[in-house]
Amino acid sequence: MDTAFLLSALRTQGDLLAGTPVDALAEPVPTVPDWSVEHVLRHTGKVHLWVAAALRSGPETPVSEIRRIGDMPRGPECVAAYRTALDLVLDEFDRLGAGHPVPTMVGPGTVAWWIRRQTHEVSIHRVDVSDAISAGGGPDAPALDPAVAADGVDEWTTTFLPRLGRAGKLPDSLAGRSIHLHGTDASPAEWYLAFDGDSIEATREHRKADVALRGSAHDLLLTLWRRRPMDGLDIVGEAAVARALLGAAAL
Repeated sequence: MDTAFLLSALRTQGDLLAGTPVDALAEPVPTVPDWSVEHVLRHTGKVHLWVAAALRSGPETPVSEIRRIGDMPRGPECVAAYRTALDLVLDEFDRLGAGHPVPTMVGPGTVAWWIRRQTHEVSIHRVDVSDAISAGGGPDAPALDPAVAADGVDEWTTTFLPRLGRAGKLPDSLAGRSIHLHGTDASPAEWYLAFDGDSIEATREHRKADVALRGSAHDLLLTLWRRRPMDGLDIVGEAAVARALLGAAAL
């Protein structure tokens, strides 16, 4: 996806998160046990501060050696501090440009990698806060842009799913099985996942699999990130195969 489009989405979702009412900080997040809205803001702010430090590092710097710039306060001050952290990382993106070489979670890369990662990080956590506010009697959470959500699914399949395999977290029951993901309101938004031990073949195509999960890109992304139940999607085939994958993703 176009990096400028993702950066615009990051600004939009970040602004929504930065606009969190102070009186909502104690609201529990329904889909993240033991987390409140304050936890979400402080966590996401810390991520911004860490990414800002990564952006100021040489491209060969191991991410394990990167230390975030500053910290996030507790209590009402965390809302303003979140805005400061968001502005810091956005300023770094603007200063460096998308093609500038920097370290990433998957090795040397460019600023564009972090723009994508931060867009989806903020989008998921904005939904966390919106869900909490909605559950507390506030307005319903606005849906993510279908194109942005579809790119989030693509990032999940190409970046985070392989990490599950490398970490040996995929259950043996997935060996030899396949899953088709289909976002119904964005194009292109189809993925075929085939599992062979800890190895995963992920391709962007329409292809028959043991199970297909169909739904809006928004719902599909939130299901993969364990923010929505799988039963909210249209399931065709062996649901147990998909449940095994999502169970491993929750570890």
